[in-house]
Amino acid sequence: MVEAKKRKVSQVTKVAKPSRIFSPFRVVGNVSNETKFAIGTLGSTFYIVTSVGRSFQIYDAATLHLLFVSQNQTPSRITFLAAHFHFVYAGYDGKVGIYKRGRLVETVDVSEDDRENVNISNILVFGDYMIVTVGEKVKIFKKNAETKLPTETYTTLSINAQLDGQIVDLVHPPTYLNKIVVATTNNLFIFNIRTGKLLYKTPDQQFETGMSGKSSISCIETAPVLDVLAVGTSVGKVYLYHMKKGKVLSEILTNPNEGQVSAAGSKVTSISFRTDGSSHLVAGLNSGDLFFYDLEKQARVHILRGAHKDAYGGVANAKFLNGQPIVVTNGGDNHLKEYVFDPSLSTTNSSIVSPPRHLRSRGGHSSPPVAIEFPHEDKSHFLLSASRDRTFWSFSLRKDAQAQEFSQRPLASVKRVAGPSMREKFSEISCIASSQAREDDWENILTGHQDEKFARTWSSKSKRVGRHQLATIDGGVVKSVCISHCGNFGVVGSSEGGIGSYNLQSGLIRKKYVLHKKAVTGLAIDGMNRKMVSTGLDGVVGFYDFTQSKYLGKLQLEGPITSMQYHKSSDLIACALDDLSIVIIDVITQRVVRILYGHTNRITSMCFSPDGRWIVSVALDGTLRTWDLPTGGCIDGVRLPSVATIVKFSPLGDMIATTHVNGNGISLWTNRAQFKGGVSTRHVEEEEFSTILLPNASGDGGSTILDGALDDEVDEDDHLLNSYTPLDQIDKNLITLTVSESRSKYSNLLHLDTIKQRNKPKEAPKKPENAPFFLQLTGEAVGDRASVAEGAKQSNGDASNGADSANFDDSSSKLRKLKEGTHAFESEFTRLLREGAVTSDFTEFLSNLVSLSPATTDLEIRSLNTFPPLTEVTNFVDALTQGLVTNENYDLYQVIFSLFLKHHGDVVKNFKDAKLSEALDNWAEANTKGSDNMDELVKYCSGVISFLTTV
Repeated sequence: MVEAKKRKVSQVTKVAKPSRIFSPFRVVGNVSNETKFAIGTLGSTFYIVTSVGRSFQIYDAATLHLLFVSQNQTPSRITFLAAHFHFVYAGYDGKVGIYKRGRLVETVDVSEDDRENVNISNILVFGDYMIVTVGEKVKIFKKNAETKLPTETYTTLSINAQLDGQIVDLVHPPTYLNKIVVATTNNLFIFNIRTGKLLYKTPDQQFETGMSGKSSISCIETAPVLDVLAVGTSVGKVYLYHMKKGKVLSEILTNPNEGQVSAAGSKVTSISFRTDGSSHLVAGLNSGDLFFYDLEKQARVHILRGAHKDAYGGVANAKFLNGQPIVVTNGGDNHLKEYVFDPSLSTTNSSIVSPPRHLRSRGGHSSPPVAIEFPHEDKSHFLLSASRDRTFWSFSLRKDAQAQEFSQRPLASVKRVAGPSMREKFSEISCIASSQAREDDWENILTGHQDEKFARTWSSKSKRVGRHQLATIDGGVVKSVCISHCGNFGVVGSSEGGIGSYNLQSGLIRKKYVLHKKAVTGLAIDGMNRKMVSTGLDGVVGFYDFTQSKYLGKLQLEGPITSMQYHKSSDLIACALDDLSIVIIDVITQRVVRILYGHTNRITSMCFSPDGRWIVSVALDGTLRTWDLPTGGCIDGVRLPSVATIVKFSPLGDMIATTHVNGNGISLWTNRAQFKGGVSTRHVEEEEFSTILLPNASGDGGSTILDGALDDEVDEDDHLLNSYTPLDQIDKNLITLTVSESRSKYSNLLHLDTIKQRNKPKEAPKKPENAPFFLQLTGEAVGDRASVAEGAKQSNGDASNGADSANFDDSSSKLRKLKEGTHAFESEFTRLLREGAVTSDFTEFLSNLVSLSPATTDLEIRSLNTFPPLTEVTNFVDALTQGLVTNENYDLYQVIFSLFLKHHGDVVKNFKDAKLSEALDNWAEANTKGSDNMDELVKYCSGVISFLTTV
């Protein structure tokens, strides 16, 4: 038991850590959802507030440019928005957040004490009051004297939901002081909010239809005329109701086929009146249509079909701007649009009202993206994206207003096919390839579509579909596409295994390749247009000479290849296999260099980092992993709340983009590693993965690029990486060169005589003809006593033979006096050499020798005592031998010994000294042993390199 307890204590527990590399940044491509937008006024200008889930965005109505984004996310999804001058009111989960310029100012709790997750269906702000509908109750709040915001609870109005229905809308009629109209599914109520009394209730069955039975009220809106209210129903009818008279003035049918009212497909979701002088009414329908009606002529003006997609709830809200002929609409299809009425065409008898035309819009995908692509580095702030809603967009990462959808209308020169396909979009895009080399000349984007046997060309310059349709060579469906680096050729892979190369300028086929027996899942061409690589579901990797159309070879992998990515700088390809592994292949040698295991479900996407050192992959197991190719390990990993389908590195490497199974936007993640000195290559286990929040529109919970640059948090592994100090010698058996010194030092040592000869002056310095008077005097005459003092010290020193009268400072002078001996002075070099000979340890001497400059080293070697019995020379050779045996500074010791023989070779040759001869023999033996070892290591390394590069 005791041993078990100790074992548990000593066991290292793995704690989940956040990602050390990627941090959530923001989302692009989200404009609006099914929540109704709010219009606010500031003087003569208008702004529009739209919801994107747990955040809201504020647009300028005049340009639809994005002005503000809410700084923080709400705890739950926003269900209603209201705007009142500088403030935005957002309702969510029983609370109302009051914002100013995107910053949260105040939070009002409107939920009941005994209920949670209460849905806020309406918010109305006017005067000193804020009215909020929560379930079957209407709560009224009044302005606080301190904050000047409606945060104080005033009263509560109750409505019986079983008898009168659920609350659907509320308005404040003009000139009705302290009164509001509350609309339920069955009736209309007029309340006095100051007294809390019910003033009026419409009779039952007031808004019934004779053919389809009882209809429910869906929305209400006040008319510019006093006492008149417009009531929209769920069966497509709009009633003009007079509140004082209590009767219906007019009945408008929005369905063009009168008498065939469909309660399921024509629900009126919003109503608005035009206030610029024309008596027009607009009704937004859940079928996606806009119904325009002229109240004076009592006739339909126009029906704008398909303003928003009916599959996403149709029109969520439609409002005329006050005093302008502009109607603003939004819907659940992620679009915000503006339509404008041109001036009427007047004739002698009548005036003709032209249909509303599209003025401006902002939008994005209505469904999750399925394919994204970053263009070239010059346009790295743009992102190409295709979605399940069959749209093709170009998003800007810098400015929201630069987002643009590609037109799918063919050119005038292309023959259009009649039939139902004229109004439909192309089928869903499955793969994208692009090149910026020939952007100004012809189409530079190639896409493959589901269930289509040809690839389409697009132009990124004109943002529209191109002229050519590149068919597969065997009649199969397009599964992969590729464009050459030069932009001249497009390659199309088929589901039957055929590969065709086309000229993008003419659209004509140039080459055919038949290797695969199943679908081609990946195509790539290198940067020089020399080699092409293809992968297929048959597990075959094919290598081709693209220039000469030759087959170079193939590589059979163990499983089907679902996708392939190519890195042009390093000529590496990454293949995702069905066995949940990632195989890295070198295109030059056609060999597998790495196999990465770790994912527990099908790999959906992967990409190389721009420098080729990392691979980032996502899979159906809900993880995002970063692999280090030199070590072959997973160095970072996180769990995502939503499964990622695509991951792409930006060309500059500053961020990655991901798409997910739910969510219409594209998530951007900041690469914090670009601001660090390095990232630890320690392998991260799956137990250490932590769940990370996805990026959002407000950037809440993430970090910006500036935050990454100023990040002070130091990870433990990164701290160990940055604090690592390199060893002077890895192992005693390895020969270590002098890496700390520059190579110019060795050249200066060997050619010091030549350098001195070159540095000599060409002629002797000349004395000036008219020298100043003070230069003609001696030092003693001008008071310079230094020369006299030096002469005195020298004479005293000679007289006293090393006495202390010289007064030298031992700490500052490199020359020291000997207490005994024949020489007056000895240098640090000589002293360490003499002391090392006494102790037979020359470690300090060798350290000093390595640190000397070339000129000092040459001077010290020249100054060696070469008189018999040659003790100093013998000690010097023994010191070099000791240094050579340690395998440190191998090259430097060789240079120093060569310099020694250059200066004292004659002495070594002429004098026959036994100790010197023994020292030279020891040096030769150590040198021979080291040379053999060095030769063996060099040949071994050369053989390994030759094997890896040629096999």
